[in-house]
Amino acid sequence: MLEIELLPPSADLALIARIAGLVNQVYAESEKGLWQGNADRTSADEVAGLVRAGEIAVAFVDGDLAGSVRVQRPGEATGEFGMLAADPARRGLGIGRELVAFAERVSRDAGCREMQLELLVPREWTHPAKQFLAEWYDRLGYRVTHRADLAVDYPHLAPSLATPCDFLVYRKAFA
Repeated sequence: MLEIELLPPSADLALIARIAGLVNQVYAESEKGLWQGNADRTSADEVAGLVRAGEIAVAFVDGDLAGSVRVQRPGEATGEFGMLAADPARRGLGIGRELVAFAERVSRDAGCREMQLELLVPREWTHPAKQFLAEWYDRLGYRVTHRADLAVDYPHLAPSLATPCDFLVYRKAFA
């Protein structure tokens, strides 16, 4: 049985470390070739801070960690999700879709009128995982509203890139 919940600020440190590990595992595959060297997406310390801020939701299947997502509010009327990760051993069960739906509900309930996400993509070639995600977000009703050079908007990350990248901002209005 799938259960999704926002983690309380007092969440167990072992669970926080497992979330960071899952996010890094998923992003290592989905961003292979985009970064130089070790390109961990997050750390247990960062996840702990996001948990304290009330921004991390987790999915459990029969009590086991099955996925996670960060939910935040970058603007008065805009919610955002990121750091979406579903356990690769459980792919195809709808965990990612349910985590996105949860993030949308939390944002809508907080008064947001739209949801957004950012997707890092290589500029000069097609990454299979990024292509899959672009098509999946499209099926979920998200549309690209902005394309930007990662090096311009996130200059501190540019030296770590292995290839020129853009990030795409997707948005979806709530009905």
